[in-house]
Amino acid sequence: MTPDPEVQRLRDEISRVDESILAAVNTRVELVARLKAHKESLGLRFVDPDREREILDGLAAANGGPLTEDGVRELFREVLALVKREVEAQERDSA
Repeated sequence: MTPDPEVQRLRDEISRVDESILAAVNTRVELVARLKAHKESLGLRFVDPDREREILDGLAAANGGPLTEDGVRELFREVLALVKREVEAQERDSA
């Protein structure tokens, strides 16, 4: 059965957004890996809880909805945790 054209159009648009999110997260992983290497070369700690709070506060303030503030904070806490795990895994895999 062929889906309704509007259903298909919306699904296609959602797929494009999903691909954009994927590309953005992959870019974030690459940037964080570079930041981690640079910070280590300076003798600085990788994780900066104050910076993470700033990120979450800034994103919550910038949010225009419909995602709630709690939703923004939950989403980006997960993104931050995932990116840290991915960067650490890349280091283990390349060692």
